[in-house]
Amino acid sequence: MGFGPPQGRPTVTDDEIAAIMNQSPRVRTLRNMLGATGDALNPLIDLYRPWVTGLDRLPRDGRFLLVGNHTAFGFAEVVLVPYYTRRELGVRVRTLAERALGQMSGLGGDLVAAYGGVVGHPDTARELMRHNETVLVFPGGGREMPKFKGDEYQLKWDGRSGFARVAIESGYPIVPVGLVGSDDVYEPLFGRDSTLGRLSQSIGERLGGPPDMAMPLVRGIGPTLIPRPQRMYLEFGEPISTTAPSRTDHSGWVETVKSTTQQALEQILAALQEIRAGDPYRSLNPLAWARAAQPSEPVTQAG
Repeated sequence: MGFGPPQGRPTVTDDEIAAIMNQSPRVRTLRNMLGATGDALNPLIDLYRPWVTGLDRLPRDGRFLLVGNHTAFGFAEVVLVPYYTRRELGVRVRTLAERALGQMSGLGGDLVAAYGGVVGHPDTARELMRHNETVLVFPGGGREMPKFKGDEYQLKWDGRSGFARVAIESGYPIVPVGLVGSDDVYEPLFGRDSTLGRLSQSIGERLGGPPDMAMPLVRGIGPTLIPRPQRMYLEFGEPISTTAPSRTDHSGWVETVKSTTQQALEQILAALQEIRAGDPYRSLNPLAWARAAQPSEPVTQAG
């Protein structure tokens, strides 16, 4: 989920913008239902003891751009980042989604819209920011999700800086947010540059997709596809100002903000992996959940 440079991308129509900002009664009803469900899920999510830190760093006015990493299946981060932001600030997060997802019709499309998903396009982001909405983007988009062995928690932005450009134009600070844990639910069986990895990419390309979107073979518990229980580690970083110093070249400043954000997110992911490596509860042993350490406690001293 995300958007890249505007060149060559279909424009977002006025009707699409209107639909995003003035949602139908059905979408508003679903949104209220999801909000109530989210509140009811608080005890269940707390039971799984996700390790969450940095919520106190979020700008209190809700006017900021969250920039995150996509994990192998793009699910945990899409749920947990908006969930904890809403729980902390009481605001709805608008997630910039791939065009096909953002334009879904029927109940599926209504659910995406109710949860805050919108078409990932610079024009959409600008309109949301004009209305002071909290926005979430994954600059790597779908290309960041296929994880071969060794690809875990690697950012694949491929020079994408559209998020930085729009944030600068709108005067939006950027909050990097990293998630670790989801890439370990399944274990990739081979590397991208291995013989089987190259074969997988070749097959994906022949089927009409780009090589970097090829899906690797994975395993869960033992040789099965049963997902391995894994604790999630989520950190919201320090806000990054997008206000340019005086007499700064615009294109150079866009690249500076993009690089600063990427480096901050990479540092968050490295720190979370280190925390996870020393956490005796990372595999979510049900008998030990109640003793799992939280950010206010040293993880290595848990239990």
